[in-house]
Amino acid sequence: MFSVKTSFFARFLALAAMVLPAASMITAFSALAQEAAKSASNTWVVTLGGTVEYGPSYEGSKHLSFSGMPSFDFHRLGETPEYSAPDDNIDYSLFDVGGIEAGPVVGLRGGRSAFDDSDLNGLHRVHWNFDAGAFAQYWPMENQLRLRAEMRQALWGGDGLLADLSLDWFQPVGDRWLLSAGPRMSLANSTYMRNNFGISESEAAKNGHLDAFDANGGLKSVGFTVAATYTISPAWSVQVYNKYNRLVSDAADSPITSQIGSPNQNIIGFTLNRTFDVRF
Repeated sequence: MFSVKTSFFARFLALAAMVLPAASMITAFSALAQEAAKSASNTWVVTLGGTVEYGPSYEGSKHLSFSGMPSFDFHRLGETPEYSAPDDNIDYSLFDVGGIEAGPVVGLRGGRSAFDDSDLNGLHRVHWNFDAGAFAQYWPMENQLRLRAEMRQALWGGDGLLADLSLDWFQPVGDRWLLSAGPRMSLANSTYMRNNFGISESEAAKNGHLDAFDANGGLKSVGFTVAATYTISPAWSVQVYNKYNRLVSDAADSPITSQIGSPNQNIIGFTLNRTFDVRF
């Protein structure tokens, strides 16, 4: 009996000697995992970019000029960033139902004045503006084929409503290159069209060589966008792209486009991006 008890006690101690360190390791790993999850939930991956574009001086113009603008993107650490196109506006996905993502979106609109083109003398000025609204997108093929829609209203100045539709194919090439391409379609309401392409009777009289024109809402342009992104390092990347849009309907028939401008709107762009982590 004594030997049996001694053998059982020895085995118990040996088992305890193996279990306790294992339990301690599990507890330690669990604490580290919880800390990492907490850290990830409080950390955002932010990408800031600077873009230089060469294209029409204003919508409908035949004159070309350089312009610059910032770009911005963010996601939580640990989330897989989705591919994006160069003409995507700044958005944040709040809902994902059945593979359809949706959320708020904000953008920037360019302006126009006689300073850009002396042929615009007498016409009202189009002020630059911020717009905001909602976006929705769906990936029929995950991280390859994307269907996206944006609807944005000007925040001030009565500049009207825009709706942009796009379809993009994304193709990684090796470890560093990402190519994308796809068609575009843009629609606008009457307020936007009158502000950007309309000419009143009094403006026509002041201008002297452009006829009055009443621009109505509807299809504004169709086009195509291609882009190539090269990842230099985890922190740095560059992108070159070309955006071509053909103004149609009243946007093309307006004297601003047909007489002193061009319906062919082509923009070449270059963006330098810097990515870093921000912890709150």
